[in-house]
Amino acid sequence: MNIAVLFAGGVGSRMHSKDLPKQFLEIHGKPIIVHTAELFQQHEDIDAIVVACHPDWIEYCEALLARYGLSKVRSVVPGGVTGQLSIYAGLCAAEQLADGERSIVLIHDGVRPLITQRTISDNIASVKEHGSAITSVKVKETVLEVDDDEKISSVPDRSQTRLARAPQSFWLDEIIAAHHRALAEGRSDFIDSASMMMAYGHSLYLVEGPDENIKITTPDDFFSMRAILDARENRQIYGIE
Repeated sequence: MNIAVLFAGGVGSRMHSKDLPKQFLEIHGKPIIVHTAELFQQHEDIDAIVVACHPDWIEYCEALLARYGLSKVRSVVPGGVTGQLSIYAGLCAAEQLADGERSIVLIHDGVRPLITQRTISDNIASVKEHGSAITSVKVKETVLEVDDDEKISSVPDRSQTRLARAPQSFWLDEIIAAHHRALAEGRSDFIDSASMMMAYGHSLYLVEGPDENIKITTPDDFFSMRAILDARENRQIYGIE
């Protein structure tokens, strides 16, 4: 099986929205989480979707996803207090769905709705060939590494630098094993799955994603996404695509 795990456990404090967590805010007539889930729903090689949601919003999320006919969503589970624990909750649900079948899992932010079908395909292909897929984009500006005093300690070669995005994809049994090890060691602070797998000795392979594959975290991100969707819509209307 190929299973997408979407984590949408945040409450959107940096978005400053009054009533709804950021994943439920609407753009182009649909909530952000729906835009994201539809990408996986529409991909022919995705068999199931799991959503890890803030515990207070599970019923709302389930009703929302059902309303939009997202039939591949097989489970909505409570997220944890950290991103790592939310992903773990989603992976455990994916493991139940896989029911012993060796499966690929694509771990993706519920508020990152601007990937492409090709990105999903490339992730699946990379896991089959290499065992991992870390979606990334090339760095277009100079990156500075600094110490605790904000003094520049190094200037990495831009050609050897990438920005990690999502999905981040693995064999389900291997990423679950890494989570079990982290929890046994009392660790719940890994920033993402790539960091965890690297820490435990796994080789990571890049998949190039679209530049617009941003995470909707702040109001600026929200307006950027709306502008990108407007541009895509206009290209279709005027026959450019």
